[in-house]
Amino acid sequence: MLAGQFIGPGRIELVDVPEPELPSATSDVPASGQIIFQPECTCLCGSDLPFFRGTDEWPIKLGHSLHEMTGTVVATNGSRFKEGDRVLCVPVNQGGLRERFVVNETRAIPLDDRVSEEECMLAQPLGTAIFALKKLPNMVDRDVVIVGQGPMGQFFNMALRSLGARHIIGMDVLESRLAMSKQFGATETVCNATSDPTESVRKILGGELPEIVIECVGHYDQAMNLCVDLCAQAGRILCFGVPPETVNFRMRDLVIKNLTVHGSMNPDFERDFPLAMRWIGEGRVDVKPLITHRFPLSEIQEAFEVFCDKRDGAQKVLVEFPSWMK
Repeated sequence: MLAGQFIGPGRIELVDVPEPELPSATSDVPASGQIIFQPECTCLCGSDLPFFRGTDEWPIKLGHSLHEMTGTVVATNGSRFKEGDRVLCVPVNQGGLRERFVVNETRAIPLDDRVSEEECMLAQPLGTAIFALKKLPNMVDRDVVIVGQGPMGQFFNMALRSLGARHIIGMDVLESRLAMSKQFGATETVCNATSDPTESVRKILGGELPEIVIECVGHYDQAMNLCVDLCAQAGRILCFGVPPETVNFRMRDLVIKNLTVHGSMNPDFERDFPLAMRWIGEGRVDVKPLITHRFPLSEIQEAFEVFCDKRDGAQKVLVEFPSWMK
């Protein structure tokens, strides 16, 4: 079977690897509760890009980097699923770029048969947004700026609209991304490549700044200093974009403004992902328009390049494994 292997910054190839086997009982691994999962449909995420670009912050291993995926349970020694079940699965440490792999059954949830599998797959990123928003106060009547209008920024737009925020201001340096924001729930947009971001937000909010700012950029282009500028006195910043290990951050300004910063990592498989799946299945949010590109697994190199370079308005870039729809 095939697995992905990064051979250098910006270069990935598919290599042959042995088929996985369900583990036998050892002192470290239980004898049951594991599945062999076969990915069939997957999307790239911004957190996959450090592995693609090359990083010395995490080890880059065989099978990096995919983690948003739906597919089939092809074998199990557990009790939660049976062979042939269709599930959303999140591999450990984003090591899902393989045609099949072993994972604990607790890292998978059933699909909702009211919508397509592509839509079900997006319950994974939506679930991470729901988990993050649970750290904040009641969002009814709140003013919020979301810095970064890539896929995750759009998921926050959707969720905040459902939760009753008053102003949902999407901000990005790319007009092509802002063009989609109102479709997904933003009430206003600001291009901070061509406009002063703070003054633009004050104009929208009648001279005020928002009490909540969400950072959805992360990685090499982290925008925490901009978030400090944008946030009102005693407000809150939700740091969602995964940052590099160290950032050039104006801590004193944050302290002077009495801001609270929330991090967000590791949503819950019992509540967050199932709730996101339910929102999608019930039609509370429409996630399908976020899928802008699709490639077969054989073109994974181009898929990463399109997503990394944000070509042609790329948002969610879908990758189809050979087993897709067979």
